[in-house]
Amino acid sequence: MRQAIQRIGFCALTVAAFVLPTHADILPAGFVRLADIDPSIRQDIRYAGSDNFLHRKVTGYDAPVCILTRQAAEALSGVQKAIAARGRTLVVFDCYRPARAVADMAEWTRKSGPPDPQWYPKVRRGDLVAKGYVARLSAHSRGSTVDLAIARTDHGSRPKPTCGAIDADTLDFGTGFDCFDPMSETAHRPLGKEAVASRKMLVDAMRAGGFVNYPREWWHFTLADEPFAKERFDFPVTAE
Repeated sequence: MRQAIQRIGFCALTVAAFVLPTHADILPAGFVRLADIDPSIRQDIRYAGSDNFLHRKVTGYDAPVCILTRQAAEALSGVQKAIAARGRTLVVFDCYRPARAVADMAEWTRKSGPPDPQWYPKVRRGDLVAKGYVARLSAHSRGSTVDLAIARTDHGSRPKPTCGAIDADTLDFGTGFDCFDPMSETAHRPLGKEAVASRKMLVDAMRAGGFVNYPREWWHFTLADEPFAKERFDFPVTAE
């Protein structure tokens, strides 16, 4: 998922306030729905449903749809073409994330609770912000950050991860998406050979497409030349 904790102070960010047109499905200038750019990329948007670490829909996700800046979507389509040539596909778990969703996640952590074996097996719920697993500001709200993995196209079976999102078709990455644990660090060792190879494949492909990995999360990438580097947005995620 999740948001890398930004090194930019809160005051340096501009909240982009938009009065959306009459139809909420019309996006602000510069944003597109990924399916309009590359419908071949699988979408498994976890925060639009209950299969995520909050166990409920997150505020601001009105549809299970990936929205990105046009630059990020077109760059991701280039990565997909390279991955497809290897008989694989990208699967995205989160893309643009409204600022209201980020606030919802942070507020959710304020309630106490024990570790969750699937999502945060070694950390108490109230410590997720302090430990850096949930942030109060997110690069996702700038529209050029994406959480994703590589999946098989032949629906082959693989061992289910013990931590994070379970997706039967993704390659073995050692953990699932949104596993809040040191195992999710991109360079974490020890790690099985297949997981090491999968992470390297993803990082190499995304780097070639112009994206930079967040080292604490193997699934988290931001377009290096993002168009809204100092803004964050709060329009809802909607379908067409």
